[in-house]
Amino acid sequence: MSKPKKNVIEVQGTAITIVSARQDDFISLTDIARHKDSERTDYLIQNWLRNRNTIEFLGVWERLNNPDFNPIEFDGIKKQAGLNSFILTAKRWIEATRAVGLVSSTGRYGGTFAHKDIAFEFASWISVEFRLYLIKEFQRLKEDENRRLSLAWNLNRTLSKLNYRIHTDAVKAHLIPAAVTLAQAAITYATEADLLNVALFGNTAKQWRDANPKLEGNVRDYASVEQLLVLANMEGMNAEFIHMGLPQGERLKRLNQIAIRQMQVLTSFNLKSLPGAKKD
Repeated sequence: MSKPKKNVIEVQGTAITIVSARQDDFISLTDIARHKDSERTDYLIQNWLRNRNTIEFLGVWERLNNPDFNPIEFDGIKKQAGLNSFILTAKRWIEATRAVGLVSSTGRYGGTFAHKDIAFEFASWISVEFRLYLIKEFQRLKEDENRRLSLAWNLNRTLSKLNYRIHTDAVKAHLIPAAVTLAQAAITYATEADLLNVALFGNTAKQWRDANPKLEGNVRDYASVEQLLVLANMEGMNAEFIHMGLPQGERLKRLNQIAIRQMQVLTSFNLKSLPGAKKD
């Protein structure tokens, strides 16, 4: 299982840890609390959690984002909010309601993390000014990541095109008979290109265009970085399969298995990998 990506930004002199998993970003509430009181971070988080407005906010967020959220336990917690004896920790909230917006762990490198939506709300409770600076630095981080992602996408697109040249050379040498017309050759090339499309994307170029009439370009122009990397690998492998004389049906089966295996490796992740999540 791949590890979550960790970044640290500095906000008004305080280091704030951000962990990215899939399309979600989790920000350390412990670090945010440290900006106000470095000695009592847990106390600050508990005070925020016992606030009725906080509980209602968390409940709405979970209902919108978590199909496994336990509304019955949530209602019980909300009824207790406001009582002097009421105490709520992140761990209790998570265990009672099956919440996914908060992640809590203990130990030297532990702490409480929250989805960015929730973390920004907590930062506002700590300091409105700090929240604005936090959002600004977070956006700067995301812009930098997007620029690097764009570079990686273009690089992999280039690799895919270079590998495709190797692939088409193999098609020309082994699948196209001598003295064919340009139209016949084009049909063969298109067939082999669609072999890769079907193995990786599940449809041919025409099927993709018919399903996406408003989009320009082709399915590969809308591929993820991971898909382009796998595509580049598949083109080289298909060229070798062609040299080996494997029939197209056998090559499609093998390439599809390769695509599934490599995409699983590149994209496999689970929120349990976040700090404090239970390990199987």
